[in-house]
Amino acid sequence: MMKLWKWLVWSGLLLAALGMFLWALTGYWMGEGRKAKADGKNEFAIVLGAKVNGEVPSLSLRYRLDAALAYGEAQPHVKFILSGGQGPDEAITEAEAMRRYMVEHGIPEDRLILESTSTSTYENIRNSKELLPEGITAVTLITSDYHVSRARKIATNLGLTTDAVAAETPQVVKAKLKARERLALLKTFLTGK
Repeated sequence: MMKLWKWLVWSGLLLAALGMFLWALTGYWMGEGRKAKADGKNEFAIVLGAKVNGEVPSLSLRYRLDAALAYGEAQPHVKFILSGGQGPDEAITEAEAMRRYMVEHGIPEDRLILESTSTSTYENIRNSKELLPEGITAVTLITSDYHVSRARKIATNLGLTTDAVAAETPQVVKAKLKARERLALLKTFLTGK
């Protein structure tokens, strides 16, 4: 019985240490991903979609779009690929909701390209890559701050060089999304997607 108890204690300590290591590692990766700040050198920026409530961008998506708008004003030559399909509880595609928001806020339609079939970050980037003109392999990614590292890793795996615009994450969902993103980062590290 004593051996079993010692084994359980040591196993618990080992799991706790592994958990703390992975937490620190994914936190480090999340910080590193945000270091490649966009400076306008890339002609195309991919805005990654997020939840749409009916036809209205969620708060997280609005933060991404506001970051895209600010970047677009500072870099008027940049064209945006708005990437996101339609979930079962969304009345329109995320790409269409983003297009409407960007146009309502002054971005001309001729600067917008819609990618409206993706259902994951991997598909967002893969499908958007297919819309790039031949020879373009460097893009700017615009997404939530917690999400930049994984998005950049996926883009690298798909043969793209990236910099990024990191949109703030709404405080109301920050803890939940950051915790979930740590697991997604580990999955991306292991599978490439």
